[in-house]
Amino acid sequence: NSGSAALPRCGRRSGRVSAGRARCRRVCPGALSRSVRDVTQRWARYYNNLMLIIILIISLTALVDELYRFRDHYFDTHAVEDAGRKQGDVAQEMERTLKRLEEEEDRYRHDAAFLLLKGRALSVSPGFSAAAEALLSRAVKLQPELVPAWNCLGEQYWRKGDLNGAKTCFTGALQHCKNKESLRSLSMVLRQLPGRPEEREAHVVKSLDCARQALQLDITDGTSWYILGNAYISLFFSSGQTPQLSQQALSAYTQAEKVDSTASSNPDLHFNRATLYQYEEMFGAALAGFCRAGALDPGWSEPAQREKQLLEYLERLTTLLGNKGKVRGKKLQSMLASLGPAALGPCSGPQYRSPSGRVGSLETRSISGLSLGPNPGAAALGRVVFSLASADRMSFTFGLVDSEGSCCAVMVYNSADSWGVLIGDAVAIPEPQLRLHSISHKDQSFEFRSIRVDSPLLLIVNGKKQGAASQSVASVTYTPQSD
Repeated sequence: NSGSAALPRCGRRSGRVSAGRARCRRVCPGALSRSVRDVTQRWARYYNNLMLIIILIISLTALVDELYRFRDHYFDTHAVEDAGRKQGDVAQEMERTLKRLEEEEDRYRHDAAFLLLKGRALSVSPGFSAAAEALLSRAVKLQPELVPAWNCLGEQYWRKGDLNGAKTCFTGALQHCKNKESLRSLSMVLRQLPGRPEEREAHVVKSLDCARQALQLDITDGTSWYILGNAYISLFFSSGQTPQLSQQALSAYTQAEKVDSTASSNPDLHFNRATLYQYEEMFGAALAGFCRAGALDPGWSEPAQREKQLLEYLERLTTLLGNKGKVRGKKLQSMLASLGPAALGPCSGPQYRSPSGRVGSLETRSISGLSLGPNPGAAALGRVVFSLASADRMSFTFGLVDSEGSCCAVMVYNSADSWGVLIGDAVAIPEPQLRLHSISHKDQSFEFRSIRVDSPLLLIVNGKKQGAASQSVASVTYTPQSD
């Protein structure tokens, strides 16, 4: 039929086609064999070159990884007394690593993986490196999905103060791949972003979420536990200082040291934890933490300064408590003689609601009659004989002498800079929390009693409650010294 007639039948009706097919049978086998051999050889050369490149990159990656291992595990092979040499030793290792990388630079200067390796090597030092920024910028342009390059570039932006640029890098890296390094870095950057109080609080909450996500990816990573501890501290100071958050921060730091031996050599960890210890009035642990941070990084002056300030504060405080602020004799007797029920102010009324929620008047109790810990239903009453502001303004401290002549330190937190009490003021402390301190550090010892007051709003001064202007929420800032 017409449909089948339209189909050519090669070999019978067309001699040209038949002859052509015959010639192909004679010529093609050799040509095809040579062609296959050429292609095979080209692919073999390409494969061999590719394998050489891969082996070289793996070798160079191991070299850069070893550089970071030398930095992070420095105290595995060196004593703490060698801490002053660490930065110089790391710089020497960096130069050796860069020299080896530069031997291959002519061949791989346009390879994203090679650019990343050189950028990482330059980033091992704590400061900003313009050369590293340039290399890493080229790497992400050549290979936008190269997540480690984005992370390293974000770190360089962060070091030069470009927080928004750093945030963009870390969030961009997470769009390609969810990873703990980007989440941890984003957590740190979010806590440092400026903004209105409500914006900063939102940043801290999101920072904690990023830190938790990073930890979920690897619960054995000490750095992730450390970053989580920092996030809890930030949330503690920005959201009402809930004791649970403080304990979660301390637990995270402990876990960091438990799962990662290098965490105990992180000066930031010791410094940040010491800051929290000081706020919680665990002064001995705070002094030990500041001391350890300074020993691990002698070039960082702040830990030694904070240790010195705290020791001076404790020495001045115990001296003033011992001599009752040098208020003696008739002057002290006169001050205490006029101390009456009127100084309790609203605490003496039947409708008074105490900090614990109890309704009813409070019983005046002497300092010696107070129990350690909380004292529900009681009020401490006395006169101010001295005041002492710590250098870091973490608390406003004053000495309180009761009608029996007993003297106790009162530490008031979250007070405005303009707030304070004067010598001779009558102060009532509803449901006081009494603490007994026994501190030893570097051949110095301190013992004293104190009452902690979390806000001046809880105090009754000269029979009056304190206004809202007396309070200012505490905050803690720090500058990271190590990655």
